[in-house]
Amino acid sequence: MISVRHLSKAFGRLVVLKDVNVEIDKGEVISVIGPSGCGKSTFLRCLNLLEMPSGGEIVIDGENLLDRKTNVFQVRRKMGMVFQSFNLFSHLMVIENIMLGPVDLLKRGRREAFAEGMKLLARVGLAEKAYAYPDELSGGQKQRVAIARALAMKPEIVLFDEPTSALDPTMVSEVLAVIRKLAADGMTMMIVTHEMRFARDVSTRVLYMDEGVIYEEGTPRQIYDQPVREKTRNFVHKIRTYSYEIRSRTFDLYALNAGVETFCRKQFLPEKQIFHIQLILEELIINQLLARQEDPVTLDVTVGYSEESGAVEIVLHYAGGPYNPFDEAEEEDNLSMVLLRKLAQRREYVAGDLANQLKIIL
Repeated sequence: MISVRHLSKAFGRLVVLKDVNVEIDKGEVISVIGPSGCGKSTFLRCLNLLEMPSGGEIVIDGENLLDRKTNVFQVRRKMGMVFQSFNLFSHLMVIENIMLGPVDLLKRGRREAFAEGMKLLARVGLAEKAYAYPDELSGGQKQRVAIARALAMKPEIVLFDEPTSALDPTMVSEVLAVIRKLAADGMTMMIVTHEMRFARDVSTRVLYMDEGVIYEEGTPRQIYDQPVREKTRNFVHKIRTYSYEIRSRTFDLYALNAGVETFCRKQFLPEKQIFHIQLILEELIINQLLARQEDPVTLDVTVGYSEESGAVEIVLHYAGGPYNPFDEAEEEDNLSMVLLRKLAQRREYVAGDLANQLKIIL
């Protein structure tokens, strides 16, 4: 249905989208997630040319939207857009807002547009508000009217740009309920959202955007339960991290400990847990890993805290051949490792050709 190839967008020297590639099939519900400023909304606005791409292709049903020969108006009609700020005309009644596009752009008769508009208002639960003005509605009701207005143009796909970000928490659920119903009815949708649970429940596919590209994509289960890439995992599990690079055997241990302490205090971790984290790092780095490192030293430390679960994890990436300091056979007589085993009961080790990853969950 829609094929996006090597899409890019720059605002002067600021490159927002670098190389976006994705295929969208009919009936899919795609959620686009990612940190603020990563280009999610810009990507959506490029799809229907609210922002003109700097490069690449957008092919809709075989027609390249960026080709000068393409009837852009005809192709854009296939896409409806719902904005985070509603964009309703305050001087028009609700039903007039919905009728405006079909009458002015599709050249429908007013009677036909009115009848269809009332059906759409009933579909979003607002038939009784047909003769109200936008200022008389709540934020959630305004957004539902905006959805009905988009549907009035008979789009083949609806693009939602953070449809709940301007709403109070009490109004979010009513808008999400309407979008869920559209998904159940088979409407093709792409939704930029920060509602993680909603994205997981309603989507057929999730795109995680970062660094100006689609950084990782997959089913909701793949993205939320088994993400392949570290940034994706940190984002979906709301993991805050502190990182420290070690490139010398005489690195500043006090600076590492101070950084860990500052980070942990910001997460309101108890003193005892902070001490255990510092102890684990000192024992592993000083007494185990640095002794096996060849010059130049390559050892990266990450301490992560999950807002979702409250779990703390320590991740160590280090160069060299396979080596797990917790290996029972190699360390059975090492008293410091006996202590660390008690503190770090959950451990995951992955060996690579020239690199190792050791993860400790507290």
